[in-house]
Amino acid sequence: MLLPIGDDNRDRKTIPFVNYLLIAINIFVFVFWQHLGNNIYFTFAYATIPGEILTGSDIITESQLITDPYTGDVFELPGLQRTPIPVFLTLITSMFMHGGLAHLGGNMLYLGIFGDNLEDRMGHLKYLFFYLLTGTLAGLSHVLSTFVLGQDLLIPSLGASGAISAVLAGYMVLFPRRSVYIWILFVVISVPAFLVLGLWFLFQVSNGLGALGGQQAGGVAYAAHIGGFIFGLLLIKRFVKRKRNTRIRQPRSW
Repeated sequence: MLLPIGDDNRDRKTIPFVNYLLIAINIFVFVFWQHLGNNIYFTFAYATIPGEILTGSDIITESQLITDPYTGDVFELPGLQRTPIPVFLTLITSMFMHGGLAHLGGNMLYLGIFGDNLEDRMGHLKYLFFYLLTGTLAGLSHVLSTFVLGQDLLIPSLGASGAISAVLAGYMVLFPRRSVYIWILFVVISVPAFLVLGLWFLFQVSNGLGALGGQQAGGVAYAAHIGGFIFGLLLIKRFVKRKRNTRIRQPRSW
């Protein structure tokens, strides 16, 4: 098991209050509005539904009775709910919802480790816009992939993973040799960021290839992860503060 637990922040100069705010909002939504993942009606109303994004219209479906193949128990799965906002805005609202504690915890761990450094280099407002923009583009990547691969367009998708994937890509570009501390086999070691995040991206690609057969890739929207990472690579330099040229100009000789 390879799990990042921290990085070298000694050169960080600002307090990453936007990153803290993003983490707080994600936790608040999951606890108080999603009721720890038990409020399926809320979740289905504000998650991204590929079919809704492609048609631009709200889709409401009936509840279904589902039988657990292991226990034989029958339970009711709510259908898609009325979305009280324009459906395109669910590309943003879905970024702040999660499917369970493990999903939330993993995403917030990565965001807490890698997001603060990007905010420090970009500035607070640019970092916020980068996060929301790349998260939206990651969501659209998932919608497009679902359509092209002929997958179910009515399965809700949610989570901050797409935006966080862009954060990881930006971190790899700006801090490729920064020490990242990872926990592996009960030992903590220091590894360069480009190696940790490069392996993470390759893992997303290899697992995402399972979707090519028309499967849902284990319920994980790998296309959002991959799309978010690629857009992060493409856009990061446009959001970084330009350093002033401090070179002393030498006088010319006549």
